Amino acid sequence: MKISCAFPPVPETPDHIVLAESLGYTTAWVYDTPALQLDCWMTLALAGVRTDTIRLGPGVLIPSLRHPMTTASAIATLVGLVGTDRVIIGAGTGFTGRRAMGQKPLSWNDFPGMVGDIQALLRGEVVTVDGEAAQMLHWPGQAPERPIDVPWVLGVNGPRGLKAAAEADCGVFTSRPRPDADYGGIEDVILLGFGTILDDDETMHSPRAVTTAGPGVAVAYHAFLEQSDPRLDGFPNAEKFLELATALPAETRHLALHAGHLTELNAIDQQVITGDALPITPLTCHGAELPDRLAKLADQGITEVSFQPMGDVERELETFANAAGL
Repeated sequence: MKISCAFPPVPETPDHIVLAESLGYTTAWVYDTPALQLDCWMTLALAGVRTDTIRLGPGVLIPSLRHPMTTASAIATLVGLVGTDRVIIGAGTGFTGRRAMGQKPLSWNDFPGMVGDIQALLRGEVVTVDGEAAQMLHWPGQAPERPIDVPWVLGVNGPRGLKAAAEADCGVFTSRPRPDADYGGIEDVILLGFGTILDDDETMHSPRAVTTAGPGVAVAYHAFLEQSDPRLDGFPNAEKFLELATALPAETRHLALHAGHLTELNAIDQQVITGDALPITPLTCHGAELPDRLAKLADQGITEVSFQPMGDVERELETFANAAGL
């Protein structure tokens, strides 16, 4: 089981990636959420010039946010800084990179082709963009030579996404452990995991645990609401959450819902998320319990857990690394 880490890009993120490397995390993933945090590519570059071994990549980039040539050039820039062995690219349909701006996630009819255009550009091929031919025209010395061959993973949760990832020979980046998922033919299965390692005498109801792991719980409430997923009804305080969320003006509801996403409990979250909801996060436990939880995830086909630290990020990185045996 590989242990990596994930970050919403804020000013301190390059420092946190330096720490993650020293603790033994294999990869640092950086979210592509421009409505919520800073630019993922500049953050990755800043981390790249300050680290030596940790792999780096967007986890996950949203291809509709930039022209495919811009994304290809950003990938080439990162490869030029740290080399192909230290770069991995995740791509997703847009929760929350698009949801936070009031847009639906990209359709699976369109998403694989958008990723394919970027990959083709990195191979040095000519692709048609907006009705015109486009190609990476960088001369020697201006960018790494094409082809630029880096591994890709796709952000998926359902069977259609798993099928698309397998057909594209990509790994998968998922936010939900699914015991029934078919990962056949997929080499890298990465779980984005939330939670906190509890102190020896601490319970899930402690204020620290709720404020630290709570944002990882809240994202499930937000996602299930926007996807009209009936599993929301089984969450603690779901009725209160629905009452507060649906009372917001529909045209700006997404702004209030996604405020603080995966970093802080927003005004609605604070009225809903309690210690009773923390078991939703798979990685909230005492340190001695973590190896067994990781083993069970491995039995489900997960090959890498990407832990996102929240709250006191340094404390969270260190305690999780220790519990995981890094």
